[in-house]
Amino acid sequence: MVKFTYKEGYRVMDKEILKKSLIFKNMDDNQIEKCLQALNAREKNFEKSSIILGAGQITESMGLVLSGNVNIESYDIYGNRTILSNINPGHIFAETYAILKNEPMLVSVVANEDSKVLMLNITNLQHIINTKEDWSTKLLMNLLMISSNKNLILSNKIFTNSPKTIREKVLVYLNFISLKKNSNEFNIPFNRKQLADYLNIDRSCLSNELGKMQKEGLITTKKSHFIIHKKATK
Repeated sequence: MVKFTYKEGYRVMDKEILKKSLIFKNMDDNQIEKCLQALNAREKNFEKSSIILGAGQITESMGLVLSGNVNIESYDIYGNRTILSNINPGHIFAETYAILKNEPMLVSVVANEDSKVLMLNITNLQHIINTKEDWSTKLLMNLLMISSNKNLILSNKIFTNSPKTIREKVLVYLNFISLKKNSNEFNIPFNRKQLADYLNIDRSCLSNELGKMQKEGLITTKKSHFIIHKKATK
């Protein structure tokens, strides 16, 4: 694991990702540097399918994705996987478990492709807040904002899985992504198997339904690329 230095030897791409990340919102370069030092930032690379944090593990650090993307996954006692969310560059994961000391993780964080992650230790969050530095106050507010945003995403996840039919689940999910991207044409972060796990349905049933929807002119799809046609919104 490599110590991350923001000002010296940083990569321009990494710096831009940090500046755009919600965790460092409203911070200038000096404040970001101080925050990274206080959080003992460490950079780590993970190959595709590597477990970054495993269920049952206790973590003192949250992760911030610098490149690639990671999935938050859970498994039932029969080994069936459910993908709860996908985390892209600039976004964080495991912050709740890192803040709640000695709380075993109920989910696993898995690299969806070769990924680079910045691990941020927040066990001393209370001490950091007590310093009453400008950046520490911003950090706390940003964590609160991120938590609120994730609650909205969780609500959408529940909403997506509420419909009874496979078609309804697919359309609710695709409409959500369409609204988020502000376009009827977009890529989703999942392959077919991952989408089936996310929607909590059988992969073959999903593929059959997507084929029917395409034949009926509701959607056009190839791999992770989708186009929603007007007919699907009627």
